[in-house]
Amino acid sequence: MTTPLPRHPLIEVDVDVHLARALLREQHPDLAHLPLHGRTNGWDNLTWRLGDDLALRFPVRALSSELVEREQRWLPVLAPRLPVPLPVPVRVGLPGARYPWAWSVVPWLRGDVVAATDPTSRAGWAVQLADVLAALHVAAPDDAPPNPYRGVRLVERDDVVVARFTDALPHPEVLRAAWRDGLAAPSWERPAVWLHGDPHPGNLVSRDGALAGLLDFGDLTSGDPASDLATAWLTFDAPGRAAFRARTDALRGWDDATWVRARAWAAALVPVLLAHPHEYPLMAAVGRHTVTQLAAD
Repeated sequence: MTTPLPRHPLIEVDVDVHLARALLREQHPDLAHLPLHGRTNGWDNLTWRLGDDLALRFPVRALSSELVEREQRWLPVLAPRLPVPLPVPVRVGLPGARYPWAWSVVPWLRGDVVAATDPTSRAGWAVQLADVLAALHVAAPDDAPPNPYRGVRLVERDDVVVARFTDALPHPEVLRAAWRDGLAAPSWERPAVWLHGDPHPGNLVSRDGALAGLLDFGDLTSGDPASDLATAWLTFDAPGRAAFRARTDALRGWDDATWVRARAWAAALVPVLLAHPHEYPLMAAVGRHTVTQLAAD
């Protein structure tokens, strides 16, 4: 039996088990006999596990509806380039009278959501994540999807981010200083590279001491790799971060300014991660971990 989850604060259309089953019967009847279980709620989407090997991915609000379409368009292109499994859609669901947006049937990537694991256990696959992001961070085509929230110049996010750095946050001066340092660092002036957009621990899967999957490419875009490299503070402790950076530098040779901007991006994400601790306790834990790492760095 699925335990009810707290309602998403911005949810517009819920997909309960009855609606999910009805959509399968209408559009993919050969899958409709499989059990639906293990529902999880994300910020932009919800996921039902379908049988043992598949999952259904549904946007929960209009603003996020195009994110699933982005994954349907680009994951088949990017997956062969990356040395880790991705949830490449195996079926596409169409909008209709019951549900207004496109949705996907994707493979279920087995393992543990990294946000639920001990941060001290992650250093063993820090090099592996560096390999994955280095393979992704190559020149992107002109038609890569835009994203005003990731990969842009920090100054474009300054007003929004600074307003979020309230004194109610842990270590607010550490966050403000990290952001100021990022603003003062030279901007990215090289060609835009592909970005995952959101490689935080909630979008990483590990299994048996290795990285087993990279999830949720809804924020996929192009731009400054610093926004993806913020995962160094979101995901790892000091030893893991050192291994991640050393491998990244060996493969991509980003300059020190890129890492200063990456640290600023990590600081900028803390208020967002801490915004809904009751609805998303794992994300709140990531936020607390991140600010602790920034303060200790």
